Amino acid sequence: MYAQFSVNSLFMPFADRARLSAMMFLNYVIWGCWYVTLGTYLTKTLKFSGTEAGLVFGTTAVAAMISPFFVGLIADRFFATEKMLAVLHLLGAGLLFAVTKVTDFGSVYALMLIYCLCYFPTIALTNSLALQHIKEPGRDFPLLRVFGTLGWIAIGVALSALKIEENATPFLLAAGASVIMAGFSLILPHTPPTGKGKVVTMRDILGLDALVMMKDPSFLVFAIGSVLACIPLTFYFSFTNAYLNDVHVQDAAAKMTLGQASEVGMMLLMPFIFRRISVKWVLLMGLGAWAVRYALLAYGNADTGIWMFYLAIALHGVCYDFFFMTGQLYTDQQAPASLRSSAQGLITFLTYGVGMFAGSLLSGRALDVFTSSPGHVDWQLFWLSSGAGAFVILLLIAGLFRNQSKVAA
Repeated sequence: MYAQFSVNSLFMPFADRARLSAMMFLNYVIWGCWYVTLGTYLTKTLKFSGTEAGLVFGTTAVAAMISPFFVGLIADRFFATEKMLAVLHLLGAGLLFAVTKVTDFGSVYALMLIYCLCYFPTIALTNSLALQHIKEPGRDFPLLRVFGTLGWIAIGVALSALKIEENATPFLLAAGASVIMAGFSLILPHTPPTGKGKVVTMRDILGLDALVMMKDPSFLVFAIGSVLACIPLTFYFSFTNAYLNDVHVQDAAAKMTLGQASEVGMMLLMPFIFRRISVKWVLLMGLGAWAVRYALLAYGNADTGIWMFYLAIALHGVCYDFFFMTGQLYTDQQAPASLRSSAQGLITFLTYGVGMFAGSLLSGRALDVFTSSPGHVDWQLFWLSSGAGAFVILLLIAGLFRNQSKVAA
C-alpha cells in the first residue's frame, strides 16, 4: 500500500506537468500560426495598404486592453478556467475559418477583432491555471512557459516547410489547432473561478491604484519610455516577415524563430546580468539593441548580407528581455507590496495595450509613406525610421532615468 501511494504521488504531479506543458505548447502554436505571417498575407495577397494592415494588427492591442476586464469581471468570477478555455478556443476556431473566406478590409478587421477578443484572454487564463497547480511558481512556471516558446518555434518552422507564408492556410492551421486545444482544455486539471464572491472593480483590473508610483520621477520616465518603446517593437512584429519575403529570403518564418530561441537563452542569463548591471544600463542596452537591429534590417540583403538578417533576428533576446522583462521586474521591485499586482496590471495595459496600439497605427502609416507605388517599398527608410525612434527613446531614458539600483536576482 505504501509503495503504491509513493508511485501515485510521483506520477500525478508528472501527469499534471505534462498536461500543463502541452497546454502552453498548443496555446502558443495557435498564436504563432497566424501572427508572424499576418502582415505578409494582408499586404501581398489581399493587397491591403500599410495603414489597413496596421489597423488589423492593432486588433491585438485592443484585445490586450479589453481582456483584463473580461478575465477579471467574468472568467475569474463565474466559470472554471478549463471550461472557459474550451469555449474561447472553439469560438476562435470558427472565427479563424471565417477569416479565410473574406478579402475586404472591413470584414477582415471585424473578424480579427472579435477573434483577438476571444484569444488574448486565454494567455492570462493559461498562466493562471498553471500557477494554481504548481507548488513552487518561481521554479516551475518558467519550465512550463518555455513550452509556449517551443510551440511558437515549431509552428514557424512548419509554416516555412509548407511554403504557405503568403496565403490563408496559416489561419486554417490555427483553426484546427484551436479545435484540438478546445478539446484538450476539458482534460486539464479542474480550476474553479478564483474570484467567486469577490467584489472586483475596474480600478482594480487596470491597476489605477498604482498611479501613485508616478510620483517617482524615474518610474514616470520608465512608464513613458515603455509605452514609446512598444512603437518600434510593433514595426518589427508587424512587417518583418513581409519584408523578408519581399527581398526573397527563403523560409522567412522558420528563420524568424531564431528570435524565440535567443529569448530562451537570454532568459537563462538574466540573473547573472542583473547581479552586475544596474536597471538603467540594462534598459539602455535593450533599446540600443533595437536601434542596431533596425540598422541591420535596413542594410542587410538575401545574398552576401544575409548574416545581418540572422543577427537582427538573434538580437531578439536582448531587445525583448533587456527592456520588457527587466521592466516587469523593475516595476515589481519598485511597487509597495500592496500595489504589486496593480502595478503589473498598469504597466501591461500601458505597454501591450496603449503602446502597441499606437505602434500598429504608426507602423502601418509608415509603410504607406515609404511605398512609392504598389509593391515598391523603400524598406531601408522604413527600418531606419523605426531605428531612429528607438534611439530617441534611448536618449530619453539615458537623460532622465535616475535610478541606479539593480534588479534583485
